[in-house]
Amino acid sequence: MPDYRDDLRLAHVLADAADAATMDRFKALDLKVETKPDMTPVSEADKAAEELIRGHLQRARPRDAILGEEYGIEGTGPRRWVIDPIDGTKNYVRGVPVWATLISLMEAAEGGYQPVVGVVSAPALGRRWWAAKGHGAFTGRSLSSATRLKVSQVSRMADASFAYSSLSGWEDQGRLDGFLDLTKAVWRTRGYGDFWPYMMVAEGSVDICAEPELSLWDMAANAIVVTEAGGSFTGLDGRPGPHSGNAAASNGILHDELLGYLNQRY
Repeated sequence: MPDYRDDLRLAHVLADAADAATMDRFKALDLKVETKPDMTPVSEADKAAEELIRGHLQRARPRDAILGEEYGIEGTGPRRWVIDPIDGTKNYVRGVPVWATLISLMEAAEGGYQPVVGVVSAPALGRRWWAAKGHGAFTGRSLSSATRLKVSQVSRMADASFAYSSLSGWEDQGRLDGFLDLTKAVWRTRGYGDFWPYMMVAEGSVDICAEPELSLWDMAANAIVVTEAGGSFTGLDGRPGPHSGNAAASNGILHDELLGYLNQRY
């Protein structure tokens, strides 16, 4: 099995640099925010963090390709770094601390590129999570000060905690009825949103989560953290990995039932 520990160490260095840049501008009164063609916001901090990460990667891994939310794809080859400089920009620009930098390394494999390293760093929460293929998933302050992650063993929907982002996307896709049926079937629902539900699934504090519309950079790092913690991460179509344009994550035990609800009237 390949050893991805050097790549994981590099991803932590990248996250450290991004954390410093994003925290420096968090809650800044003069933060510049624009609206992209898809009507989502982008701040100067998003752009600066991605430029910083790209610069580090071009020096440290010049042969690897880079795909980022703000500046697209650069390079080719079997290894590709996937970056979301600020996942949760709407939170960031309003001063809500639930946002993170997502960094993943993906490698060419059967069925397309698959994540082999992932770091999710949420400096305003003082939290970081990470994983490397075959080496497990962890949370902590550093590689040397970490706790291994493990998903929950909840086996009944009636006992499950379900996290989601919003209602509008489910309605747009015609999946709202199944979504609402799921909310009635579970023990608890909370709309944490963005990266955080996936990290809580990996920690075992939430049992299932799902989002109806996502990009690859929203999912790649989350996917490997969840799966290395023993959980399942698929599209709503059941396809493993971060390639379906949407996501469902669970402790594995409840996964088929989760997909059943979200697809039952679709």
